[in-house]
This record gives sequence, structure tokens and C-alpha cells, in this order.
Amino acid sequence: MKDYNLQPRFKDSAHFKNFWAKGNGKQLTYFSGAELSFNDFEKFSHFFYHVDEIGDEVVKDIYFKKKYSEASREIEQYIRNGVSENDDVPESVKKLFLQTQTTPDWLDYDLINKGAELCMRSNLDSLISLRDYCLIGGYDYAYLNKPLIATEALKKGAVKRLSETLDFWVNVTRYDALEVHKKGYEFAIKTRLIHSYARLSIKKHYKNWDTENWGEPINSWDMMATYIGFSLVFLHSLHKLGNTISAEEERGHFHLWKYVGYLLGIPEELLPNNKKQATEYFYLWTSVQPPSDKDSVLLAHSLLNESLENPILKFKFQRKNLRYLHICCTWFLLDDEVCKRLQIPKVPFQSGFPVTKRMINKIYDSTVSRETRIKKGNKDQMKVLQDYLKITQNSNFH
Repeated sequence: MKDYNLQPRFKDSAHFKNFWAKGNGKQLTYFSGAELSFNDFEKFSHFFYHVDEIGDEVVKDIYFKKKYSEASREIEQYIRNGVSENDDVPESVKKLFLQTQTTPDWLDYDLINKGAELCMRSNLDSLISLRDYCLIGGYDYAYLNKPLIATEALKKGAVKRLSETLDFWVNVTRYDALEVHKKGYEFAIKTRLIHSYARLSIKKHYKNWDTENWGEPINSWDMMATYIGFSLVFLHSLHKLGNTISAEEERGHFHLWKYVGYLLGIPEELLPNNKKQATEYFYLWTSVQPPSDKDSVLLAHSLLNESLENPILKFKFQRKNLRYLHICCTWFLLDDEVCKRLQIPKVPFQSGFPVTKRMINKIYDSTVSRETRIKKGNKDQMKVLQDYLKITQNSNFH
């Protein structure tokens, strides 16, 4: 493989400096107590050209030699029944499952459940955070989006993309979901292999892939940034929306996503233990990402207009109102500069809904018991997921 010498090429660019000096980057630094510097840049930068080779070998040995549906059924059997050293299976399959069936020394399932409780008890704020901060904010990083464009994610549509993200997130954030052979574990392994399948397909069919600038498709460093979105950025969003978070829940939340990242094949040294580490890691990664381009704007608008296309709500005025509320939350959660780059439309009274929500959350958190909030949050999130799955699994929906 060609040896690339990656530098923090955008560290003097306006978008990078403004984000970290006066935007959400500044808020994240204050929120986490991070100490920002480029001292560790070389320790992490080579991961821009590093990929999950174990996952790739499984895809070559199973998916590329059979029909996709047949290969998927075979992988499901391995996930649910396990693989042992003596099984007559390809060496790559053994390697993948012996890694993921072995729980690392640092794993604490009780702590993971504390993280899961935070995700559940934050109810619809969790879903707002994922959509209006984590997902849409991620579109501002132009190179990060290139695999989505290369695999023609826009043609698949935002409803389907959102449904898949929601399905994954809900299933890895329930009680005991990440124990070996359970539902969350299954989602993590399948997602890992989807990433490998997409990466190998891009390398085979997408001749214009610019490895030097964009990194390897779905590389380990980009994966780290994506999962910092699910941990640090998500936590910051809940905080901005007025949710109180205990120190134990915060530790549990990072522990949960560290283990999800481990199952997905992200190298352990890229998986932060806390918000301080996560912010410091994120700072280095953002220095190699340019701001939004035309693809970013298309992805952002596809997500914004998802509310209008989605038939979960029966009437047009309901869909338009939901889109309006998401726009309000996007402006509230993201930097103004990012919203302008993504061409998020301005709407009247745009801070009204999120500011009211923040006030209600503070009252709700102090008056309703934690157990009640966890139960209600789990129920409401499952209902949203079921609504999405009902629609996207209907073959007439495109």
C-alpha cells in the first residue's frame, strides 16, 4: 500500500478555527475540559488509511462467493450459535468471531446498562439529538460523506437511511443487548460486515476514489469520528436540551459506545473512555476534513425533507410541522456557520420550540422518577422504530 504523509491540512482554515474558537467546538472543549493540541496527530493520522481487514476477509470468503441472501443467513447462524476453534468454517470467520465472542478485560456490563438507561430515559430527545445534531452535523465534513455518495445513498432516500440508523441505535442501547449472541451484538456484527461490503464495492467499482485526500473508504479514523458522534456529540446535545446527566450515566454511555466500537472492529486505541479524550481525538480528526460541499447540502436537505416524504404522519400539515420543528432544533443545536453552509432554511420563531423543550426537560427531570422515565422512554423509542420499520419494510415504499 502506498505510504501517504498526512498533515493537519485544514488547521489554519476559517471553518476549522471558527468551530473550535467560537462554535460547538468551543462548547465541547468547555463541556469536556479537553486540552487541545496537535502533539498526538501522528499517533492517530495513519488510521486514515487503515481499515477493518478481518471484516473485509469475511466478506470476500462468504458474501463474494454466494448469493447475498444465502451469505446473510450463514452469518446469522454464526452470530446466533457461535463459532469455535474446531468448526469447519473459513479462517477469516474464525478470526472475526473468536475476537467478538471474547469479552475484553475492561468490559463492565453493569456500566453498559447505565449508558443504555441514559439513552432510554432521554426519550425523544435522544432521537432529536441523533438526527438534528449527530447526523446532520456530520454532513458538514465533506470527505466523511464520500462513501455515502459513492454507494448512492441519496437514491435510497433519507427515510430508509434514517430507519436503518434508528434500528441499529435502538437495538444496541437496550438492557443487556450487547451480550454475545444477543440482538445488539448481532446488529454490531452485521453493521461491521455491511461496512466491509461497502468498502470493497467502492474500491472495486468507484474508479474516482481519491485515497490520498479522502482516506480509505470507511477507514478506521472516520469510524472513530462517527462513533464519537454517537457518544460525545450525542451527550452534548442532551446537555444543550436541558437534560441532567449523572457522572455514572456519562461513564456508562462512553463504555457502551467503546464496546460497540470494539465489536465493529475499530482499533481500541481510537476508542475514547470519556468526554475529555473524545474531544481531544475529535479535534485532531476535524483538522483533515474540509467544510460542506454540494454533496453535503444534498444529504442535509434529503434528511430535512424526510418528514415530508414519510407517511407515518397522515396529514400534510403534520408533516410540514414536523419538518419545521426539526429545522428549529438543527439551528439550536448546530453552529450558525454550519447551518448556513448546509443551507438550512431560516424559519420564524426558530428558538421557541427547543428553548421551551429545554425548560420542560429541567422540570420533568426533577419531578418524574428515573425508573418511570426509563420505561416511558424505552416504550416511546420502540414505537417510533416500529413505525419506521413498518413503512420501510413495505415493498411499495421507495
